[in-house]
Amino acid sequence: MFSIEHEFDTTVITLVDEGAAPLQEDVIINAFEDCITINQFDTRLEEMRTITLSMAQLRDLGAALNLPEGVYTRLPVGKGS
Repeated sequence: MFSIEHEFDTTVITLVDEGAAPLQEDVIINAFEDCITINQFDTRLEEMRTITLSMAQLRDLGAALNLPEGVYTRLPVGKGS
């Protein structure tokens, strides 16, 4: 299950782990104009953990999900196809 909320300066996506145990804590993704933050509560440390991705890293992640194993370099925007 997931939810999408649009706020003033961000889009918030919350991913809820459903199914058989053990379940993971919710993942909260904040999409800002210049970066993406991914938050998840760490039960071992009892604190929220945050990862920040640049828009370029997000594009690379999206591409990587559909590619075979290997090392890749993206062409700059507007170069090649």
